[in-house]
Amino acid sequence: MKRNINAIKGIHPGVILEQELKKRKMAKGRFAISLNEFPQTLVSITKGKRKMNTPLSIKIEKALDLKEGYLMTLQVYYDIEQEKKKQLFQTPDLHKIRPALFWDTAIEKINWQKQKKTIIKRVFERGNEIEKKEIARFYGKKQVTQILKEIA
Repeated sequence: MKRNINAIKGIHPGVILEQELKKRKMAKGRFAISLNEFPQTLVSITKGKRKMNTPLSIKIEKALDLKEGYLMTLQVYYDIEQEKKKQLFQTPDLHKIRPALFWDTAIEKINWQKQKKTIIKRVFERGNEIEKKEIARFYGKKQVTQILKEIA
């Protein structure tokens, strides 16, 4: 299993483990038992429903002759990717922002990360002090200042 880790960043380690077991024609249940683990544990991991843990990753890596830390590295990259996805859906405190400021769209459907330049520009052109403070808090003063310089 010599794959470029950059090509598979963000993929659950269970998916890679599943592929490796198939390639070696190994049954998950028998493999789990050989590791002194419950088959359900391994199945949950290969389906991406459970995280890889350090003790199990060491057992698997040793049994499959994989580089130490490979599966845990994949788990960390997967967790990072999941956190990034969560952050995309974070919003500023909408109680502090008048919907009228975004008259041309439904405020609850705004992608606050993708449209940040437009949002910052609009709030700093038409918003009140409370709205400006909330946008500065949400994006960070440094980023707001940088974007305002870019659009000026």
